[in-house]
Amino acid sequence: MASAREMRLRIRSVKNISQVTRALSAVSASKVRKAMAAVAATRNYATKAWQVLTHIAGQPGRDTLHPLLTTRSNIIQTLVLVVSGDRGLAGAYNTNIIRFLLHKFDRYEIPVKYIAVGRKGRDMLIRRRKNVIAEFSNLPPAPSFADVSAIGRLAVDEFLSSKVDEVYLVYTDFVTMTKQEPVIKRLLPLDVGGESDRVEAYESKHLSAAYIYEPEESEILDEIIPRFTALQVYQAILESLASEHAARMVAMGNATDNAIELVGALQMDYNKVRQQTITGDLLDITGGAEALSKALSQK
Repeated sequence: MASAREMRLRIRSVKNISQVTRALSAVSASKVRKAMAAVAATRNYATKAWQVLTHIAGQPGRDTLHPLLTTRSNIIQTLVLVVSGDRGLAGAYNTNIIRFLLHKFDRYEIPVKYIAVGRKGRDMLIRRRKNVIAEFSNLPPAPSFADVSAIGRLAVDEFLSSKVDEVYLVYTDFVTMTKQEPVIKRLLPLDVGGESDRVEAYESKHLSAAYIYEPEESEILDEIIPRFTALQVYQAILESLASEHAARMVAMGNATDNAIELVGALQMDYNKVRQQTITGDLLDITGGAEALSKALSQK
């Protein structure tokens, strides 16, 4: 069994760790509220933009409306844009999104290259020797559309230049403080109905909607389709940020609770060691006193 001094040092170390995890949990709680407000502020607009895009993609002759709507018959290269975090200590948040990604694309029949948003996702993909063509990390705590527009623009440029024939977006959707779900969405060319989006029910009730384009259809589509596509990337990043902060808050809260329990268990062990030490010292003193008493009596 460890000595009393070693037990005291371990208890002190665990208490220091619990203070760090408690602080991280409090900071994440503050950040997740701001991230939730950002998600709520843009979600309706992003949802409506996606509904407009999917409606346009569902029109007759979609392949001639805009290059970003053109479905290519021969798929040679796939691009996947994956959103993860820059930091750890968020439970299984980063691991879950990469595991979800690899489950879909690890043995994909078409060559895949990746754009990594977040340092953790980039590192995991590189360790698995995946083809990462670009990475975006150290984004601002509250990114604006201008901060992330280059990410969507890169995906659009890769598609328009025919370097890739389809683009997928993989991110974590914020549902509640304790529930975050990995999501995959085909970004380009637009997939009517999508593999996963929150507007399916809305679209099923509004497929009869019609749009009038002014001044010209081609001019409007050239502007809104790339912009609305980049907006989907921006919304995915906001959803992922809220999910990351929520996951870190929960993980650090659990770590703090576990540290408190561990300190209690270590304190009990320390008391036992200390009691044994005191008992041993008392026995030594008593034995010494008796030996001294016998020696004096013999004289």
